[in-house]
Amino acid sequence: MTWIAPEVTRPEGSLVAPERELLAGYLDFYRTTLLYKCAGLTAEQLAERPAPPSNLSLLGLIRHLTKVERIWFRIHFADGAPAEPVFAPELGKDADFELIDASRAQAEYEGLIEEWELSDKAAAGRSLDERFTFRDEVSSLRMIYIHLIGEYARHCGHADFLREQLDGVTGA
Repeated sequence: MTWIAPEVTRPEGSLVAPERELLAGYLDFYRTTLLYKCAGLTAEQLAERPAPPSNLSLLGLIRHLTKVERIWFRIHFADGAPAEPVFAPELGKDADFELIDASRAQAEYEGLIEEWELSDKAAAGRSLDERFTFRDEVSSLRMIYIHLIGEYARHCGHADFLREQLDGVTGA
């Protein structure tokens, strides 16, 4: 039987919440929007690259955002937390988009959801002003939230385009 990405419900958060809740809410909204764009598609459709010569696929976006979550929340911010890179550096910076295997779609999908939980755990109870050093620059947890909201928003736009190319579904 072919695996099909499940339907998801996007969260509705407050538009006037305190900053921490607002940032986490927007990140969760964009996280689930990516999965919303994948809902109902087969593993093969998720792996398809419908706009050559681009290497973009929905499965590639799932893999990429798993990597991004891990890099920012667990490798850079949670200093010392056990978190190896998702892809070995020798595979190249585009391994998340290049090494696509439809037979791994369900595992990759579930891996993204697991990474969200680990990211949230790494940030739990920590101040948005908590600092860490990245490439010799001081940064904060607040910056991570803002950066990831932008990263997801940009890639959700890509997901819109990919989904339309795959089966004509548009919007929301």
